[in-house]
Formats: sequence, C-alpha cells, structure tokens
Amino acid sequence: MTTIADRISIAQSQIAQATQNCSRNSEEVTLLAVSKTKPISAIIEAYQAGQRCFGENYVQEGEEKVLALKDDYCDIEWHFIGPLQSNKSRIVADHFDWMHTLSREKIAKRLNDQRPAGKAPLQVCIQVNISEEASKSGVIATEVSALAKVIASLPNLTLRGLMAIPTATSDIALQRQEFAKLQQLFAQLKSQYPDIDTLSMGMSNDLAVAIEHGSTMVRIGTAIFGARDYP
Repeated sequence: MTTIADRISIAQSQIAQATQNCSRNSEEVTLLAVSKTKPISAIIEAYQAGQRCFGENYVQEGEEKVLALKDDYCDIEWHFIGPLQSNKSRIVADHFDWMHTLSREKIAKRLNDQRPAGKAPLQVCIQVNISEEASKSGVIATEVSALAKVIASLPNLTLRGLMAIPTATSDIALQRQEFAKLQQLFAQLKSQYPDIDTLSMGMSNDLAVAIEHGSTMVRIGTAIFGARDYP
C-alpha cells in the first residue's frame, strides 16, 4: 500500500516528466496538494514528506485546519480554491495566503478591506470560466481585464495570475484547446501586468497537457490523499 509520501513523490515525478517533455524546468511548476475533506493527520503526513502548499475548498473546514496547524506548522502556505460567498470572505482574508477563485469585484473589495493590518497582501488569481459552462464559476475571457484593473488598484491584494477548471474530459484535443485559450489569455494579461507569474491549471487527469500549455501550479487531491473516505 502506498503512503502519502509515496504519492507526493509520484506526483512530483509526473511533473518532472511533463516539464521535461516540453523543455521546461520542473521548478517552474508548484504542486498544490488539495486537502479538502482530509483529516489534519493527512496534512501533517504530507508536510513531513516535504509538502508545503495546501489547497482547501470549504471556508470553515479550511479555517479549522489553519488554526489547528498555525503554531507547529507555520510555514504552510494555505490556498483557498473553492467558491466563496461574500458573507464568508472575512475568513479567507484572515487566514489564507492565496485565493484562486476570485471572479467578482464585490468579493475583491471585501477581501481587500478585511485583510488584517500588518499581514502580507492576499495573493489572488482570477478564475476564468474557460469552457463557458453555465454551471461553472468564473469570469469569461472578455471580463478578465476589467476585474484585473480593480484588483490591481487594491493595496491588500496582489494579482498573481489566472486559474481555471476546464471541461472534465479525457478528450486530449479539447483539453489542449481550452488550455491554449487560457495560456493566450495569460500572455495578454502579462503584457498589461508584467509581474504576474501564476497560471493555476491542471489536475491529475490533465496535468501533462496543462504543463505543456504553461501551467505553473497543478492541483492534486485524490492522487495524493486517496479517496474521500481516507481514514
């Protein structure tokens, strides 16, 4: 039976192979371990294997984990990667280092206003609905520039780049099409904001294609922690 440490090593090897295949440096791609629904013991196990970046989808669950681990594991970098209602924005502003799913001006302004004084700016990515599915969150491509302008004006937020959850499909051609659209959008945004550096896209089933199209952060959950009923 493989351990969490084994699975992290496998994921890192997959990243290394994918970057090698497209002549990129593996250090350009961050592994974000998605720890939603997983116990704190699993996060500690991953931490002991060298993992430092963790992603949470649920506000209150994430807050509990951050508070439980903040003293002994203070170098964990916490990423919020789920949908955020405005009435829960303060929790993300208080406790997280990154917010990947920003898609509304109202939420951006609340996060900025609620970020505690003396805390580093919240690192944010704009979520793009690259497949333009009605069931998905995120702005459409034509709305990215306007939201980026708002974020750039807010002193307690730092715009880092774009994030997307593409169509769930095994169709490689469709994966490439959507990732290419996001890569192009990222290049356009970078021409306006040269300091942005993050393209958060790719999960277990499309990691290689995402990296081929410039991903700098891949989000891996089940392949590291096991299915939801992990003990």
